[in-house]
Amino acid sequence: MEKYERIGRELIHKGAIIDYYQDTIRVPNGNIAKWDYIRHKGAAAVVAVQDDGKLLMVRQYRNALDRETLEIPAGGLNGADEPTDIAAARELEEEAGYTAGRLEKLLSIRTTVAFCDEKIDIYVATELKRSHQHLDEDEYLDVESYDIEDLVKMVYDCKIQDGKTVAAIMAYYNKYRAG
Repeated sequence: MEKYERIGRELIHKGAIIDYYQDTIRVPNGNIAKWDYIRHKGAAAVVAVQDDGKLLMVRQYRNALDRETLEIPAGGLNGADEPTDIAAARELEEEAGYTAGRLEKLLSIRTTVAFCDEKIDIYVATELKRSHQHLDEDEYLDVESYDIEDLVKMVYDCKIQDGKTVAAIMAYYNKYRAG
């Protein structure tokens, strides 16, 4: 197979979370195509497991869906070079109000490979200690706890659809609970 060749990249919009580009690509047959590309600084997320085995979840409004969603705590990196374990610990405290005595990497996901390079590293946090939330001034969320089996059911019932949360719940369940 012949190769694809990027022959141009134009920044269309620089945003707070993402940068939007239009790429010019030479495809294997020699034709020229224009493709959208979104650069994302990366993110970290955490499956927070309480001593009783329940998982901490955050319920928050998501503008793109115009509704609330139930998700694992997560957030963007402060910079592309920030270690994701540091970001995961920060997001756990900021969003859920807990610190972790132990943090173990579970998996990495790429959220939308057709047009975006976003990578999210997902960690399992245990030995949780209550701290306090540090929400942004425009951030409102509720912290709830659930049994893993109930969360798996919510995934299959299409009540949880957020990609990072689905991946995290299923990976955690398969690695630690299902045997």
